[in-house]
Amino acid sequence: MSPGHEETGGAAAGEAAPVDYRFTLANERTFLSWIRTALGLLAGGVAVHAVVQEQWNTDFRTALAVSCLVLSLVVAVGAYLHWRRIRLAMDQGRPLPGTVLVPVLSAGTAFVAILACAAILLR
Repeated sequence: MSPGHEETGGAAAGEAAPVDYRFTLANERTFLSWIRTALGLLAGGVAVHAVVQEQWNTDFRTALAVSCLVLSLVVAVGAYLHWRRIRLAMDQGRPLPGTVLVPVLSAGTAFVAILACAAILLR
């Protein structure tokens, strides 16, 4: 029996027991955390494009803004896909799958930081 599943007397043979609501809510909280991160990246990309007009080279400003926006899109879509995969695994009583969002977000943030450093140093 997988974590999050409890035996119920009314469940038919071969039918998974209902998922404990606490695990469902934890999955939703994780999804919302990823969405907050995506919204932060979205706001950062828009802010860099709108606020940093004359201080930085246009190419660096555009690259930094677009990098934030693309990373925001990747994280938002990845968050939904991960939430759905976790939900299906819980419903089917399977082990929970991992996520590629952590390394993607780490690498993307490092890339954005390198661009920001370059833009500041080459100003």
